Amino acid sequence: MKRILIPCAMLLMIVMSCKSDLNSSEEQDIREIKAMSQARADAFNAGDAAAIATYFTTDAVLMAPNTPKKIGPEAVEAYYQEIFDNYRTGLESGYDAVRVDGDLAFGRGFAKVTLFSKTTGDTTYATSKYLNILERQPDGSWKTTHDIWNANE
Repeated sequence: MKRILIPCAMLLMIVMSCKSDLNSSEEQDIREIKAMSQARADAFNAGDAAAIATYFTTDAVLMAPNTPKKIGPEAVEAYYQEIFDNYRTGLESGYDAVRVDGDLAFGRGFAKVTLFSKTTGDTTYATSKYLNILERQPDGSWKTTHDIWNANE
């Protein structure tokens, strides 16, 4: 009996250590994805369209409400630059959930946007929910492949 218990116990320890490494890896991916999302929000608050665009893949799709889809970082940059040309911006956002499956992930989140018109001085507030699909890049970083949101109002 003792001959069977020792190998079984060793096998169980190996399995448990592999599982914790997998969870640790997934937790690290989630931390990196959340950090990337925060960097995008910081760029939005700084009015930096070029910085936002760096977090999108070459074939990324941006699906903003009431506008045609934008494909690629250049189109993403142009979309945000038009906003920054007309408004000073404020954004509070974050993920409510992030799931990772290999080299793909999704993040579901919330956003609170404040736009201060540079011409009229008017202030607009909006809240929304969004979904990002992300892909791990060859260098290990995460970039957005699809970004879609709609208003809560």
